[in-house]
Amino acid sequence: MLVPLGPVAVFGASNFPLAFSVPGGDTAAALAAGCAVVVKAHSSHPLTSALCGRILQDAVRAHGAPEGTVSLVYGTDAGLTLVADPRITAAAFTGGHAGAAALKTVIAARDVPIPFYGELGGVNPLVVTPLAAEERAESIAEGLVDSFTLGGGQFCTKPGLVLVPGTPAGDGLVDAVRRRVAARPLPAMLNDRIATSYAGGLDHLAATADLTRSAEPAREGFRTRPAVAVLDAERFVAARVEEVFGPVALLVRYRPEALDPLLRKLPGALVGTVHGGSGDDPVRDGAAAALAGRSGRVLFDGYPTGVAVSWAQQHGGPWPATDNQHTSVGPAGLRRFLRPLAWQNSPAHLLPPELREGDASVPRRVDGRLRLPG
Repeated sequence: MLVPLGPVAVFGASNFPLAFSVPGGDTAAALAAGCAVVVKAHSSHPLTSALCGRILQDAVRAHGAPEGTVSLVYGTDAGLTLVADPRITAAAFTGGHAGAAALKTVIAARDVPIPFYGELGGVNPLVVTPLAAEERAESIAEGLVDSFTLGGGQFCTKPGLVLVPGTPAGDGLVDAVRRRVAARPLPAMLNDRIATSYAGGLDHLAATADLTRSAEPAREGFRTRPAVAVLDAERFVAARVEEVFGPVALLVRYRPEALDPLLRKLPGALVGTVHGGSGDDPVRDGAAAALAGRSGRVLFDGYPTGVAVSWAQQHGGPWPATDNQHTSVGPAGLRRFLRPLAWQNSPAHLLPPELREGDASVPRRVDGRLRLPG
């Protein structure tokens, strides 16, 4: 049967003070698996984290769970100390590659290394087929800009790379995206580091691509200008594409006959999206097959910002989107914090009740046959 690993370290994310932080999915999954949780609160929202921590600790006491079932630590040094502690049996992290690398360095130096489950983001490619561009360029442009500027572009599922056909209809879609970006208001970034990093990312894009920014002048604070960068596929190097955290997308014009090899060179992603035309569209089907090999989720004719918490969800993907094959959203996320344990030739009284002869409280396999409760 599956048994809890033990105390788990959870690292809160900057962009979701609730869903991916102290009371978030990682914490819920670890608790549901039977593990105690130590959360390293994110520096962007320490007071919210403290409040949520108190609420969880009050609930722990109200239900008679052991003291320390949920606890919090603060600060970078505390996070490093946390994953070095021999009592911690796994770590769940949502954030960037630099933070993940620092934690994994400490974990690798432990006497007993532990699993590290990192959700690290990516460019999340979105493909527009030639037929889709012909049929609904304006509506795709509207949905696309809404998606990559949602929440200031600070979603890990933001479509940051958009492949648009190098056709008259595709050029019309590009122009429609530019118009909408130019009219966008300035969103607030989450903290100074993210705002500064975004500005640097735009400068990097402007050096190689045609950049269009919001016409609204920049204001004080963490507000920044949405943008879109446009580049021909012949100048695009898939191996060098990196996520720019913020309200920007890179539009790459492709030749229809060159789409498949281009897709197969892209880095791994949390989600890949295809917008196809009506009727039988082999370009759509081929793009979907290529994205399925590089993504944890394939979406048709929609926009990926937004993750449903459901049994069917897969929020993870090939490297560099994550460094494991698990989902961090949905009930299947519990599996990260469980390990299989077999009892062989055991005295009955030493077996967990669920494994004893005649128990019918949970689904079980006996001699390979599934037996359901009741």
